[in-house]
Amino acid sequence: MGTFSVTLDLPHAPEVLFRYLAEPRNRPEWQSSLKAVVDVDPGQPHEGMRWRDVTKVGVKPQMRLTELVPYRVLSEIGTWHGVDGLLTLRFVKVGDGTRVTAEGKVRGSGAFALAAAAAGRLAPATIKADLLRASAALAAPPPEEA
Repeated sequence: MGTFSVTLDLPHAPEVLFRYLAEPRNRPEWQSSLKAVVDVDPGQPHEGMRWRDVTKVGVKPQMRLTELVPYRVLSEIGTWHGVDGLLTLRFVKVGDGTRVTAEGKVRGSGAFALAAAAAGRLAPATIKADLLRASAALAAPPPEEA
């Protein structure tokens, strides 16, 4: 099992950052490993909401929001064959921005144990880069309408 934690200060209010990150349909904009999200449950993000990530390498984990405390905590689990990935994002207002702490673990069983441990070691750098990408997307001007 690989566990990880990364903390990052971003220049967006907690409510703005939380809403953007909680919405599965936004993920391909900021999550570098994703090609698309499909089969998203209808409605606004809520505990129990499910969807499937479609990664650039063809892995398609089933995702589920497990905890949603507006502007404070966002937790999810992703499962694919013998691997489970758990991620919790905690949001704390700091000045005009937000301190985001991402904590998680990747568990694997059987033949997937080694891959899960490796994924856990790579997760902090990947998550940091993805959160910075989300911040850049939020800072970008909205596309002009034709």
